Amino acid sequence: MIDRIGLLRSTIRDVPDFPKPGILFKDIAPLLESPRGLKVTIQLLAERWGEAGVDIIAALESRGFPFGAALAYELGVGLAMVRKPGKLPFQKRGIDYALEYGTDRLEMHVDSVKPGQRVLLVDDLLATGGTAAAAVRLLQEGGAELAGCAFVVELSFLGGAARLPPDVPYHALLTY
Repeated sequence: MIDRIGLLRSTIRDVPDFPKPGILFKDIAPLLESPRGLKVTIQLLAERWGEAGVDIIAALESRGFPFGAALAYELGVGLAMVRKPGKLPFQKRGIDYALEYGTDRLEMHVDSVKPGQRVLLVDDLLATGGTAAAAVRLLQEGGAELAGCAFVVELSFLGGAARLPPDVPYHALLTY
């Protein structure tokens, strides 16, 4: 049997000094471009979350979309998109959240997730946790029950998991 985590790790490219000097960027593009890497990623996510009673996947813009869509397909559930402002055409609800230097906003259609639905939040990366924590609040304020948060990569040295609610399970396939 192949080492599936090792396979994934081998498809993550390190890009030094991006987007600014001193940052070591974890590039998931090679993973998405790898048929085997993408398949294994979705298999691992489905194995972890398949028994969680998920009704719908909520994926974060934009790199959470390919993982969320593929996982939604694999689990036989729908996909709700959580987006930056100004990208959704229908009635929406949103949440503002603090960044290191300023604020940002996430929005979703008002009817994307129904009250009481079990939602799995999916994104490619958990870094400082601000965006994921805001998305969790947005979903909970809409009446969703969080089954958990799924990430492909976690940069644990940035402490993002501490910003997630302690009662919401989370899991990352790869931790750096």
